[in-house]
Amino acid sequence: MQLVWDMDGTLLDSSAAVPAAFAAAVRRLGGPLVDADQVIASYPLGNSAVILAHLLGRPLAAGEEDAYYEQLAGMPVRAYPGVADVLAALHDRGHVVAVFTGASSPAAEMLLRSAGLRVDVLVGGDQMLRPKPSADGLRVTAERLGIVTADMIYIGDSVLDLRAAKAAGSRSAAAAWGHQFDAAEPADYTLATPAQALDLLGSAPGSVP
Repeated sequence: MQLVWDMDGTLLDSSAAVPAAFAAAVRRLGGPLVDADQVIASYPLGNSAVILAHLLGRPLAAGEEDAYYEQLAGMPVRAYPGVADVLAALHDRGHVVAVFTGASSPAAEMLLRSAGLRVDVLVGGDQMLRPKPSADGLRVTAERLGIVTADMIYIGDSVLDLRAAKAAGSRSAAAAWGHQFDAAEPADYTLATPAQALDLLGSAPGSVP
């Protein structure tokens, strides 16, 4: 069984950094004042470019997406407690560390590097046509890994993550430490801590040991 991780709200506590970077980029590009709640509400729309255009209220001109990346580069971000140890343990055991995130690939690479996390396979929201809860991203991830989606467990904090897993025919694991966790959304597993993800390897749907 292959673990696949969401990034924001699952591996990284970026709940302040990402909205702040979007808000600053919108201001820099002459757009309206937006707050964190408005940014977070736009996450289901798609990748970073789609969100930025939505917040601006107009299509992006060539190169304007860079304003977001430049703002993001200066934002502090950290991994949730225990995440770095879990990824290190997976690497030590010979497992591939795979991430599928709705964020664009450049943003994801920047944030993971800033937090000091090393991943082996990274699929961003700019690599598929439809955002979560579509199964597209997990299908691309499975192709990159050389496996079928039924052999994956997708770990994420949001409702969209869990529904994407269901749409793809993968198992879902709710990251209860994440800032968008909703206990009312069904999941095959609910993890209280990142370390419990290690218990999923070789397990069947149900409670985590």
